[in-house]
Amino acid sequence: MRIERVNKLIKEKISEILLKEINFKDALITVQNVETFKDLRKTKIGISVIPTEKSKKALDVLKKQGNNIQKELNKKIETRFVPKIEFNIDKGEENANRIERILKNI
Repeated sequence: MRIERVNKLIKEKISEILLKEINFKDALITVQNVETFKDLRKTKIGISVIPTEKSKKALDVLKKQGNNIQKELNKKIETRFVPKIEFNIDKGEENANRIERILKNI
């Protein structure tokens, strides 16, 4: 239950930070899921990128800006420990679209 609240809070705050602090001129970045480890030391953040061709570039920018994003998150969350963030591409929506196209062709 506590982890779920932490995940929700981190998702909300990371979304705000990405919207206000990081300028993605040619892509739309959305936080899809947040998975915090039980010890609250690490959080995996799954993002989706539209258009998908820009996914690698967006992920590179997020990793490069990771320390700044972490600092902003630390300011926005008032807990004893703020987990270290790690960004990944969430392929769930992309896979769902691919499966839908395959099913339409059957």
